[in-house]
Amino acid sequence: MKQRIVLALGGNALQKNGENTAEAQKEVAKKIGAVVAELADQYEIVVAHGNGPQVGNILIHEEIAGTNEAPAMPLETAVAMSQGQIGYWLTQAINNAFAKLGKTKKVATVVSQVVVSRQDPAFKNPTKPIGQFYSEKEAKALARKNRWTVKEDAGRGWRRVVASPKPIDIVEKKTILDLVENGTIVIATGGGGIPVVRTKVLKRLKGIDAVIDKDFAAEKLAEEVKADIFVSVTAVSNVYLNFGLRNQEKIEKISANEILRYKKYGYFKAGSMLPKVEATAKFAKTGKIGIITDANHLKSALKGKAGTIISAS
Repeated sequence: MKQRIVLALGGNALQKNGENTAEAQKEVAKKIGAVVAELADQYEIVVAHGNGPQVGNILIHEEIAGTNEAPAMPLETAVAMSQGQIGYWLTQAINNAFAKLGKTKKVATVVSQVVVSRQDPAFKNPTKPIGQFYSEKEAKALARKNRWTVKEDAGRGWRRVVASPKPIDIVEKKTILDLVENGTIVIATGGGGIPVVRTKVLKRLKGIDAVIDKDFAAEKLAEEVKADIFVSVTAVSNVYLNFGLRNQEKIEKISANEILRYKKYGYFKAGSMLPKVEATAKFAKTGKIGIITDANHLKSALKGKAGTIISAS
């Protein structure tokens, strides 16, 4: 039996050097496709991915070009658009990588809705900046017009901010699991998934403007598809203590509780390594293996010879 793995690609995985054209990002996707095709003989693979740069660009296009006749799409719809866009690039890249090897493999992207709670405390304190920068006057005028929350962003201007709630369910989980069990490489929960809530009375789904962290959604996906290994693929080979300082220390093998103790001491930054550590440790606590590493060390890390390996104990 092959081990089942979920690979959570970082939000900038397709824009390593600031590439922002479709063709440039497709070129980067080719490298990801080659890695997935190479691993497919040994593992059943599910891919999740971020969408930060891509959905940001979509929102800028929507906001600039929106008119009464062709109004801008809301954030939750923009997330769906980015899932289709990135899913297309990755599906094509993986298919082409198999063709180069003279093989064929079923590959599919599932546009995924991820359920969040209206009562999540994140909705009371939106912090996730999205879209373009504005002057303070422009931002506050748009906030009044569109009922946005806006905040100043690190001296660079004013931006809209939205909530980043935790995922509680994946609507398409059974479909995704069926595909995986039938030998399909599946791309799902892109950009953390399309954020939706269930109505109180009829339990129907409704999109809501929010951004779900990619690592938390991917970890939820890993649990739902009964993965053996969850990998957060990021820009560095390992998790470090005192990262970037002279006394930085590489973490190689560690228990979930140990790495979470380091979190309490403030070693990992929000918006950077912190969600990766939290998500990977959460998965490891289920009795499985969590890994944090970069694409170059992925194959070795899956064999326990590189990266930061997190276990239950």
